[in-house]
Amino acid sequence: MCLALPARVVALDMDADMATVALGEVRKEISLALVEDVAIGDYVLIHVGYALNKLSPDEAERTLALFAEAGLLEGAAS
Repeated sequence: MCLALPARVVALDMDADMATVALGEVRKEISLALVEDVAIGDYVLIHVGYALNKLSPDEAERTLALFAEAGLLEGAAS
């Protein structure tokens, strides 16, 4: 089973096609090779270091709230 998580883009390096995303207090550098038109503040669905697609803020927050409710993420939806 694979798990992809929504995370908010907090920094971009367009020359390297990379972004830094935040999920709660965790920040991670990911590849943007599979998505286009990503901007700071966008939510992307991430899996194994790659952004798979963009999500609306509402969809990302609902998903994070469900993960938190299931005990998979502490405080990520706040």
